[in-house]
Amino acid sequence: MIIPLKIHNIRGAGHGFYLSGNAARPRAVEEDSLPRKKKGRRLAAAAGLLLLLGLICFAVLEALIIGAARSDKDPEADWLIVLGAGLYGTSPSLTLRERLDAALDYLETYPDSVAVVSGGQGKDELISEALAMKNWLESRGIGSERIVTEDRSKNTAENIAFSLELIRGLGGTPENGVAIATSEYHIFRAKLIAESHGIRSFGVAGLTSHPALKIRYFIREAFGAAHFTVFGA
Repeated sequence: MIIPLKIHNIRGAGHGFYLSGNAARPRAVEEDSLPRKKKGRRLAAAAGLLLLLGLICFAVLEALIIGAARSDKDPEADWLIVLGAGLYGTSPSLTLRERLDAALDYLETYPDSVAVVSGGQGKDELISEALAMKNWLESRGIGSERIVTEDRSKNTAENIAFSLELIRGLGGTPENGVAIATSEYHIFRAKLIAESHGIRSFGVAGLTSHPALKIRYFIREAFGAAHFTVFGA
């Protein structure tokens, strides 16, 4: 390819030549690309900053979840809300059994407390989680007069909202405080939801026995807590 060039004589002190024309175009192209490179660097910096902020928020939430992952000292209350989890047909899953173990121990320790077992029926469940929990507790000696079922809820926010509504309908005063039995990793969010209703709550922690599941659920719970904080559900 032949590139047309113009040779200019430089007049004045000494003599020399310089080239002009198409040979100068590569430099112009390079200069045009500089704004695009700067924009790309700015976008990369912004993305990095957002990622850093996300990691900080995750770390803060995870610290709060871990800090709350225990039973409160002296959690006695008139009402114990037991949060549902999955079923295998009509039988409680491992997670739900661990929550029920904590609820059973609580009800035996505080014989005047009444349990509200809360959980609707999932697509793959043959009965409601509330009924499965009631059957489980009754089979272990808790009288039916101490168990109230809430079987409409589909998530944690509904568990607590519908249970509080049921307690008030039965003449109870949840504003005096309620206990909430759930998995240890779930205590923080459960309390956060109760607080959003103006209710003081006491955690009753069911301990997750499977190490791999425990790690997974603690990580996942940070996203659940963030979702409730942002969207309120």
